[in-house]
Amino acid sequence: MFKARVDKVRNAMKAEGLSQLLVTDPDSIRYLTDIYNHPMERFWGFLIRAEGGSVLFANRLFRLGPVDAEIVLFDDTDSVAKVVCPYLGEGRLGVDSTMAARFLIPFMSEIPGLKPVLADACVNGVRAIKDEEEQKRMRESSLINDRAMEKLTGFIRDGVTEKECAEFIMKCYAEEGCPGNAFTPIVSFGANAADPHHHADGTVLKDGDCILVDTGCVWKSYCSDMTRTFYWKFVKDEDRKIYEICRDANLLAEAEVRPGRKFCEIDLTARRHIESFGYGPNFTHRLGHSIGLADHEGEDVSSVNEHVIKPGMCFSIEPGIYLPGNTGVRVEDLVLVTEDGCEILNHYSKELIVLGK
Repeated sequence: MFKARVDKVRNAMKAEGLSQLLVTDPDSIRYLTDIYNHPMERFWGFLIRAEGGSVLFANRLFRLGPVDAEIVLFDDTDSVAKVVCPYLGEGRLGVDSTMAARFLIPFMSEIPGLKPVLADACVNGVRAIKDEEEQKRMRESSLINDRAMEKLTGFIRDGVTEKECAEFIMKCYAEEGCPGNAFTPIVSFGANAADPHHHADGTVLKDGDCILVDTGCVWKSYCSDMTRTFYWKFVKDEDRKIYEICRDANLLAEAEVRPGRKFCEIDLTARRHIESFGYGPNFTHRLGHSIGLADHEGEDVSSVNEHVIKPGMCFSIEPGIYLPGNTGVRVEDLVLVTEDGCEILNHYSKELIVLGK
């Protein structure tokens, strides 16, 4: 499986005219070798040559396993440039966007003829198409997320804080056997929901507040991600209005997902619906992002991405409307592209739900 993935990357390299590619993104290295390390400030790289042969550069502190590549070890007292550069050739070197300047600049000094080029697409394009096992894990991860969301609605009560809700979600994941969460859960009450990336704090739930919950777990290395917006005790008229606009934008966009469509077309479907009600300026982010081993992967669902959607891709559809100082709403699902449409991985209801009545 891993050899086949590397071979696909080699084909992508050849199409780009690249003879060498140095991968430093830890998730991409895991995808290509089944070995994961969080390098912190240390160098961790996987060199792929278009005509065959790979080299894995690893600090002696790192965990390793069987890999179809030459392994080059070094320690903290070694010069990374002196270790890596003998394996690089002059001319174009494909690098990914995680390549740190503290390593790349010394490489260029060591090899004056080295010409780095951004080549994320060579790996991201392969990672974007999930195989059957990856799809299975994505489904399982999302089912766990559905159950956590259901449990949370039973936990919410008068006097609860955002932070308590976020901690409860992480407890639910632990009880399901998940090693962790895909990202820190976002729980936002009332006006806090106008900040799409609000950090849960000690804010106490009040009657009439919206409750925006954006959360995801990790199951067998694969991430889930879902957002639902609830209301406590009652829902205000404008809150109901923007909720229904946002939910309908989500449904309209999902109905457009199928092979051959462009990411920008899906984004514009949702964006134009929201704009038609006068809330265009309040939809302040792209419609979605790709997901898999990482919560945010290469492709995004934005109005400027003209790449074509293909079977096996998995990404979020998450329109939002944010009214600063007042309220916010977001409705998010993950979609898995099939041969003729898409499969919605989240099953938790998107109908407007008022809790605590």
